[in-house]
Amino acid sequence: MQLQLKDLGRGFAEPALCSQSVFRHALDALSLPGRVQMLDASGALAGMQAPQGAHPAAAALLLALLDQDCKLWLSPALAQGDAPAWLRFHTGCVLVAEVAQADFAWVASSAELPALSAFAQGSAEYPDQSATCIVQVQGLQASAQPWTLRGPGIKGSTQLHVDGFQADFCAQWRSGQTHFPCGVDFFFTHGQSLVGLPRSTLIEG
Repeated sequence: MQLQLKDLGRGFAEPALCSQSVFRHALDALSLPGRVQMLDASGALAGMQAPQGAHPAAAALLLALLDQDCKLWLSPALAQGDAPAWLRFHTGCVLVAEVAQADFAWVASSAELPALSAFAQGSAEYPDQSATCIVQVQGLQASAQPWTLRGPGIKGSTQLHVDGFQADFCAQWRSGQTHFPCGVDFFFTHGQSLVGLPRSTLIEG
């Protein structure tokens, strides 16, 4: 999709301060799995114009995490809109056609989520060379059948509600953990909210 510069939505109003704020929320989300983080509409998100079909929290995460050395894969619904031009302009990231090549993936909905085995998993020597995936979901409310989470950052257990998610995700997640410390780290977003699911977290559900 060809867009002129004047047609691109705005990024962060104050890139350094906003990136730092969102990055802190991202760290909190991964260190406290299952705990929903809310981005400030009058702070980091103020003035940001996310691409069509994008959750503000997902767009802000990518603005904070990406730079010119990062390779990004977009699911079809995002790749066909203004997200590619918006991200290239605001972050300088490199877009890739194959999910296995990506450092980061942005998925418009769970219906477009590739098999977890398709993502870069890293290696025992370099587990940091795995992918981080940001998935937009229909909600993070108690209306969904909860997943029970256990592991680092969780006292005992906690429950995570993810609306509109494919049924076999938990099975794929458990299968991938047999190769830990390899694996994929996840963020789920809805509106201005985000929650982290690092590869170290155990899921029952």
